[in-house]
Amino acid sequence: MSQISAADRLGVCSWSLQPSTPAELIEKVSAIGIKKIQLALDPLATDPEWASAPAMLAEAGVEIASGMFGCIGEDYSSLDAIRVTGGIVPDETWEGNWKNITAVADITAELGVSLVSFHAGFLPESSGDPSYAKLTERIRQIAQLFAGKGIDLALETGQEDADTLKAFLDDLSEPNVGVNFDPANMILYAKGDPVAAVKTLMGYLKQVHVKDALPTDTPGTWGSEEVVGTGAVDWDAFLAALDEGGFDGAMCIEREAGDDRPGDIAKARDFITTATAKEGE
Repeated sequence: MSQISAADRLGVCSWSLQPSTPAELIEKVSAIGIKKIQLALDPLATDPEWASAPAMLAEAGVEIASGMFGCIGEDYSSLDAIRVTGGIVPDETWEGNWKNITAVADITAELGVSLVSFHAGFLPESSGDPSYAKLTERIRQIAQLFAGKGIDLALETGQEDADTLKAFLDDLSEPNVGVNFDPANMILYAKGDPVAAVKTLMGYLKQVHVKDALPTDTPGTWGSEEVVGTGAVDWDAFLAALDEGGFDGAMCIEREAGDDRPGDIAKARDFITTATAKEGE
């Protein structure tokens, strides 16, 4: 594996811990023993209580590896619902999303954070799709906003297969735009094998989410998110692919299900730490 140890590369997604305050976030992160986070940025733009989060995190020795923002009106209740409402695809929410994204870009620059991820929404499979040009222009607009502040942008994976995403990024050709690769999302959305997909997208990798899942038995419905190491991700092959591709970025644990998220995140920490140590032997 990378010469950078797993302990130094592992982070946790702040929203996975469902903190109501910055102090609660720090308490939960500290209890897990991880000192790196991907920070949900929307609360910093909308909730005055979160304005103090950057200073509090710095004082606690917690590094902000990257940020994340969401989009207005996203409905994850079903695959059909998120296809219609996801990301920056809907015209009715674009104006509000652009306003929010502009505020997030300013906050990110003030934090000195150099990477932000988001779900763009379902990308058209063909450049001939009527929505292709519109979505390309919107992502280009966002990319250039962040590029002007020295910030990279990472599209979350899963809502399209790896070949479609790579072709879109090739066509977009914005140097600061890449991928936050989530192996579980490939399974949850039934968009292909995570190991093959990460190899396809390796040239665009900016960050990885550590998450696991099992495929659905009913086509058109979600798979199920599982504790890391108990799902269908072939972690040995996945980590080997990252190593072979020269990836040495942050690996942020994301947990969006279960009744014991801190406990599940700790299990993921232990699993990846053990797996990367074995890979390096």
